[in-house]
Amino acid sequence: MHYLYNTFFYEPLYNSLILLIKIVPWHSVGIAVVLLTIIVKLLLFPLSQKSIKTQLQMKLLEPDLNDIKIKYKDNKQLQAEKIMQIYKEKGLNPFSGIIQLFVQLPVLIALYQVFLRGGLPNIDINLTYFFVNIPDFVNMNFFGVNMIEKSIIFGFFAALAQFIQIQFSLSNKNKKNIDNKKDLDFKDELAKSMNMQMKYVMPIVIFFIAKSLPVVVSLYLITSSTFAIFQEVYIKHKNNVYK
Repeated sequence: MHYLYNTFFYEPLYNSLILLIKIVPWHSVGIAVVLLTIIVKLLLFPLSQKSIKTQLQMKLLEPDLNDIKIKYKDNKQLQAEKIMQIYKEKGLNPFSGIIQLFVQLPVLIALYQVFLRGGLPNIDINLTYFFVNIPDFVNMNFFGVNMIEKSIIFGFFAALAQFIQIQFSLSNKNKKNIDNKKDLDFKDELAKSMNMQMKYVMPIVIFFIAKSLPVVVSLYLITSSTFAIFQEVYIKHKNNVYK
C-alpha cells in the first residue's frame, strides 16, 4: 500500500514541484508551491464543483425537509423514508460529498507531505524522474522568509484564510433558518454547534498547527483556502445563489 501511495501520489507531486522550481522565476520554492497547489486544485475542481452544487441543491430543499421532520416527528422511520424519497426525486446523493472527499484525500495528503517532508533545499534524486531537470539552485526565500523556518505571521494568515473560507462556505440563509426556529431538534442543534466550531475553533487549530510547521506548509494552506474561496464564489454565482 505504501509503495502504491508513493508511486501514484507522492512521487508525481514531488517531481512536479521540482519541475516548477526549475522553470519559475528565481527558482523560487514559494512561487512553485503556490503554482503546484493551484494546479492540483484545478485538477480536482470537477469533483469539488459537483460536491458544492449538491450541497447548494440540498440547502434549497431544507424548507421541505423541515416540514417532513415536523410532520413525521413521531415516526422516525417514515420520516427517513420521506426524506430519501425527496433526494431520489431530485437525483441527489446526500453522501456524495463524503465519497468525493475520500477520492481527493490521497492527493491532498500527498501534496501536504511533499511540502512537509520534501527534503528542500536538498533534492532527493532517488525520487526524481529521468526527464525532470534538477535546478542549479533552490531559492528558499519568499518575501524575506525562509520556507523551511517557522513563522507566526504566516500561521496567522493561514488561520485568517481558513476563517474567511468557512464564512463563504456556510450558508447565511441556512444559519438564519436554524437561528429563527423556535423548536430545534437534536440534529439542528448539532448542526448549529458544528457550524460555530468550524467558524471559530478550526482557524485557531490551523494557527497553532501552521505556526509549528515550516512556512512552506502555511503557504500551501493559504493558497488552498484562497482558491477554495474563489471556487465557492464562482460556483455560487454560476448557480444564481447571489441573485
